[in-house]
Amino acid sequence: MSVNEQDLLAALSGVPDPHTGKDFVSTQALRNLTIQGGDVAFDVELGYPALSLIPQLRQQLIAAARSVAGVANVSANVVSRVQSHAVQPGVQLLPGVKNVIAVASGKGGVGKSTTSANLALALAAEGARVGVLDADIYGPSQPMMFGATGKPESFDGKTMEPLQSHGVQLMSIGFLLDNPDQAMIWRGPMAVQALEQMLRQTNWQDLDYLIVDLPPGTGDIQLTLSQRIPVTGAVIVTTPQDIALLDARKGIQMFEKVSVPILGLVENMAMHVCSHCGHIEHIFGLDGGRQLAEEKGLRFLGSLPLSRAIREQADSGRPTVVAEPDSEVTAIYKKLARDVAVQVAQAARAGAVKRPVITIHKNR
Repeated sequence: MSVNEQDLLAALSGVPDPHTGKDFVSTQALRNLTIQGGDVAFDVELGYPALSLIPQLRQQLIAAARSVAGVANVSANVVSRVQSHAVQPGVQLLPGVKNVIAVASGKGGVGKSTTSANLALALAAEGARVGVLDADIYGPSQPMMFGATGKPESFDGKTMEPLQSHGVQLMSIGFLLDNPDQAMIWRGPMAVQALEQMLRQTNWQDLDYLIVDLPPGTGDIQLTLSQRIPVTGAVIVTTPQDIALLDARKGIQMFEKVSVPILGLVENMAMHVCSHCGHIEHIFGLDGGRQLAEEKGLRFLGSLPLSRAIREQADSGRPTVVAEPDSEVTAIYKKLARDVAVQVAQAARAGAVKRPVITIHKNR
């Protein structure tokens, strides 16, 4: 009995992408379909890293194919392939980098750097090649969070090799200082120049994603990044607290004004779970981040608890995704990372967005 191709495609279209909800047939993610007697083979290509999901997804596709009359054997190959983002006119590409994701917050102290580190590690755990640029010139924290020390090597005297930790490539002003306690007493233009040098003089090695941990606020460094660097999109981090949400709105407005797509919003320190009795307390308020995302039409990427373990793991150089890979919090970070990667893939397909040209006129 021969296998009817239309019946097979109809059955396979019943298996949705777990993150987009769309089927793989209509989106043309199903490729290289072959039918030879009762033997069926096909590939499914995901546009985002998803190592932890692939085994289950493959089983669902095989089961769907086997439900069709005449199918005896099924070979299903599910792979992830991250595409490069489209680049706006006039902005130079970063060699060795496919996608640049900025992680930002309106104010400090909301856990933006912790989120950046765990986002990068979660993407790497899902199979992507990832780098982190610590763009907080005045208060670099990624070297400590990744437990990385030493100075970058330079083989040509002009460029630097990124440091490596937990499978992630790293660059930070903290690696370039003789004394880690040294204060960077620089004016804005000097900080901007340092950021551009670290971005463009680092030999990033075939990255699917470069996570840029921005300093808080909406100043020179944020504007430089959004205007001169091919940013695919931004992730906003906030707490549910009203004052943090107020500043998060400003960060959102800044990226909207410079036409950088916002990939979603993360609500950090959403609740505290007592380690003794399990009581949940919303110390900084309830669902403020979710409500802000809904108001602004942004994707809500998830809520993270206020946890001593998360803080201790980051301080020790082994963030949660590395320290507790099978924990509930790591599962939240991995889903967050996949959701961000899906948004990046969709932004890449959408094409380049024209950025406004900012002109400053002097009064005469």
